[in-house]
Amino acid sequence: MIKVLVTGAAGFVGSNLSERLLKEGYFIFGIDNVITGTNENIERLKKYRNFEFIKGDIVNLDGTSLAKLTARRFDQVYHLACPTGVPNLVTLSEEMLLACSIGTRNILEIARNSKAKFILSSSSEVYGDPLVFPQREDYTGNVDITGIRSPYEEGKRFAESLTVMYVRRYNLDGKIVRIFNTYGPNMNPKDERVVPKFLQQIKEGRPLSVHGEGKQRRTYLHVDDLVDGLTLVMEKGEKGQVYNIGSQEEIQVRELARLVIDLSGTSGAVHNIEGLSHDHKARLPDTTKLASLGWSPKITLRRGLAKIFAEELQPQKG
Repeated sequence: MIKVLVTGAAGFVGSNLSERLLKEGYFIFGIDNVITGTNENIERLKKYRNFEFIKGDIVNLDGTSLAKLTARRFDQVYHLACPTGVPNLVTLSEEMLLACSIGTRNILEIARNSKAKFILSSSSEVYGDPLVFPQREDYTGNVDITGIRSPYEEGKRFAESLTVMYVRRYNLDGKIVRIFNTYGPNMNPKDERVVPKFLQQIKEGRPLSVHGEGKQRRTYLHVDDLVDGLTLVMEKGEKGQVYNIGSQEEIQVRELARLVIDLSGTSGAVHNIEGLSHDHKARLPDTTKLASLGWSPKITLRRGLAKIFAEELQPQKG
């Protein structure tokens, strides 16, 4: 049985990845401090016999947690742990930076000792507010290293550098994935990212809040397609390489709001609120490298959102 460590297992991506691998017969050892993840995600995973979980902080691993992790020999390590969310850029800024630095080093050491394959979950945030479209993996971005978004942006950039150092110095079989906007089941209802926020506002019968005029362009990848990409990079990705994972189906946020209202079957409204000064205008991934491994997204935005409404909202017609 293939043994896999998943950090951030209580989170949106971590729980979806873990469940996929559990269904395929992998043994999953999950760790999360559940700062931005949910206990509900972990309870769902605990139904599988081949799942083990410890609630812990990868920055400050206690003796028991560290002993459990170092005693095992993992075949694969997916490092997904890091607090997320625009509202947390100040309140959890220290946690973001430490998770990306000390936490990443701790997990890299575990992967190194296990001689495991390693994937770092990075982010499109490393590109900042890009001036080049689409963004290829060799684009160094347009970033503000002391701006409000810097704890997450710079944290992820440092984590990438640390990972590549382990590849070069210690011959770790490590790869990096830069994840663009993603949506799907297991999202935290308190998450302020646009898709979960819109869904929660529909559930509560409130207008959908759109920053500024809503002209920001986004792409949204269903988490099932994301998990396909992650597992493909783990199996076939080249050591030391970076891979973008995201959709190329662009949509303005105001158009997304109208689509959500349409699919919900409600007579919802859109409420324009003050824009964020640090918000990026658009991002668009170049996924040529990932496509060369055999990946392509299967779920359109309309289909993916419709599936969420069918499962969670049971929309009324008319």
